[in-house]
Parts: sequence; structure tokens; C-alpha cells
Amino acid sequence: MRIGILSSGGDCPGINATIRGVGKTALNHFEMEVIGIRYGFQGLLNRDYTPLGDAKLSGLLNLGGTILGTSREKPFRQILENGDSEKPQTIVNNYKDLKLDCLVCIGGNGTQKTTYQLSKLGLNVIGIPKTIDNDVFGTDFTFGFDSAVHIATEAIDRLHSTASSHNRVMVIELMGHRAGWIALYAGMAGGADVILLPELGCDIDKVNETILKRAQKGKPHSIVAVGEGLKLNGIEGSPASRLSKLIYEGTEIETRETILGYVQRGGSPSAYDRNLATRLGGYATEMISKHQFGKMVAIVGGQITSIPLEEVAGKTKLVTPDNDLILQGKRMGISFGI
Repeated sequence: MRIGILSSGGDCPGINATIRGVGKTALNHFEMEVIGIRYGFQGLLNRDYTPLGDAKLSGLLNLGGTILGTSREKPFRQILENGDSEKPQTIVNNYKDLKLDCLVCIGGNGTQKTTYQLSKLGLNVIGIPKTIDNDVFGTDFTFGFDSAVHIATEAIDRLHSTASSHNRVMVIELMGHRAGWIALYAGMAGGADVILLPELGCDIDKVNETILKRAQKGKPHSIVAVGEGLKLNGIEGSPASRLSKLIYEGTEIETRETILGYVQRGGSPSAYDRNLATRLGGYATEMISKHQFGKMVAIVGGQITSIPLEEVAGKTKLVTPDNDLILQGKRMGISFGI
């Protein structure tokens, strides 16, 4: 069999480990031929590809980014907007010209949706979920998430010393789009005093009440972890600076903000993400050998499995109020701003 691999959407730690997991399993166990598609779906449109042999698959396990490059090309966008696009048919034609038996698409929500749309056009496809946001429906975790949480937790750890030294409130804004998974996991792991999630919203009066109560108990410093997708008074956009001003106005305690930004997406993957990426990649190749197409590989309850792409496409996994970390955090006196 001849399979193609591409990575689409934002970069994140573990993509190269996944390419390695797919490629080495395909070459060494199933004796398949592997083709790397450069720059996501853009590469399929432009016929930009490279053979992936053992040499190119070596040294990838700990390497950040993606050796294949990536893009945010969405070939079905124009069809949705005006009903006219040649891009999907170009991809189908190039898939056939390359004599591919399957296309492995590594990416987040948008990529999985595009992969499903390609399956409806008759292409053999397998999706592998990746994003630091951990918001892909149907899988407990995406690779990249654990690495991002480690980076965010270390940043919170470092802010504790500054906050206590200056008796300040430190607001740290974490990535995740409209999902609060990084803010929740890093906030809890880093010992944040207030954790604000896009899914739960925020009552600034309750946030300030928590900070003032801490000051009254002899703790005039606080750490506030906030997800970047949080809306304040219905306003979208970076919440850290607005929170900083509102907290100072409500408490008169010196407040500073830090936006961690893209550093959360860069660098080497954690050990957990390396192993998860390897397992997902290997399972995807096994599915190809069994001709089980039109599915996304997933981890559910600690086991690697798969889920039909039609059950994934267009859905987002968000934090719910009954999450056990939220419930435990509340028992320990952590404020979630509600």
C-alpha cells in the first residue's frame, strides 16, 4: 500500500513523533510506502510531496514543529461561502495521481472536519487528533496538550515568587481558544488561586471578593489563571489586560498581567505526548492495513481506539462544570469566578 501523511492547522509538540509513529510502523511492520505531503492540504493542491524513508523518519521523536510544514488551507471553505470551488476536485485528482491508498491527516477540529469531507468524496482517510487546546471531540486527550500544560504550569510556578515578593496579583492568560482545558489543568497544577474558564464565564465581583479575602487572611498576593477565550462583559479578545484593570479597581492591590502566547505551542513534546503520538500513529497504520477508513484515532479511557469522522466533524469538546478538577478545586477554596 502507498499512504500519504500531512499535518494541517497550527503547529504543536508531537506532530513529528506522530509522523514517525505512522511512518516507521508502515515501513518496518507493514512494508508500505510512505509519502509526506508538505504544508497540509495546500501541498495536496500543489502536488508538493516527498518520499519518507527511514532516514527522514529518524531523529523526530523529540523534535518540535513539523518536518512536513503546515498551513491553514481549508479546501472546502469556498464551497461553503459561495458554492463554487475547484479545490476539492483538485485534491481528489492529485490523490489518485499519486496512487495513494490512504491519506493520514494530522490536525485539530478544522482538519478533522476537512478529512471527513474528503471521505465523503470517496477518499480513504484516517484522522489523528492534535492540538494543545485538547478540544477535539471524541478523544480524552490530544497530543500537544500535555506539553502545553507543562509549559504553562512552569510559568505559573515562576509567577508565584514574583507575586509574593511584591504582594501583587498576577494574571496569566493561557491559550485554548474557546476551551479552557489548558487554563484548568495548568491552573490546578500550578496552584492558581483563581481559575477563569471561557465555558463558565466570570463574575468580576466574585473574583475580587476572593482576592480581598486572601488579603484579609494575610495573603495579599494571588495568581489568576485565565483562558484566552473568556468574554468579559460580552467582549471578545485578550482578557488579561482588562482583568488586571478590573481587579485593581476592585481591590486596590497592584496587579500585573502576563500573556504566555505561542511559547505554549513550541519546543519538544513531553514524554507523555511522545508516547501518545507514537501510539496514535501506530494504531492509525494498523487501521490502514485493515482498510478501516473514514475514522479518527482516539484515546478513550486510556485505550487507543477509533471513532467515525462523521461523529467528530463540526463538534468541539469543552470543559463542563461537573469536571472533577473543578469540583475538587472548589472544595479546596479555589475560585472559578462564578
